[in-house]
Amino acid sequence: VSGEKDADAFYIVDLPGFGFAKVPDHVRLDWSAFMGRYMTERKTLKVVFHLVDSRHGPTGEDGSIMKMVGDMLPREVQYVIVLTKADKNVGKKKKNAGKVSADVYEKLTQTMAEAGVGAAPIVLTSAETKLGRDDVW
Repeated sequence: VSGEKDADAFYIVDLPGFGFAKVPDHVRLDWSAFMGRYMTERKTLKVVFHLVDSRHGPTGEDGSIMKMVGDMLPREVQYVIVLTKADKNVGKKKKNAGKVSADVYEKLTQTMAEAGVGAAPIVLTSAETKLGRDDVW
């Protein structure tokens, strides 16, 4: 970003949805290489938020990203797992709103441990109910 920079300014950088984009494998590999370079070379990087759908838990691609983060992210950069769509976990019973199933939580913590990011904080969020908004901020 060109021009004078405010000392308190920050930028949110959104990387492609690896698991959902329908692109050739070589494009996906290019994205992965870019992400690795960005994490290791961006001196002003302070935190990486990894969004995971709380209804399904981590995909194989999420596990690959976690592994990359575990292997490459500088120690001074915070890594946070953000579980999204907590309001959608209700099914037929409204009592489950804002919760994650035991299976999803177990899958998430196992994937995190295998990737070497087991100590990363996990924040449960909902855009609809604003759950977790203050925790992320």
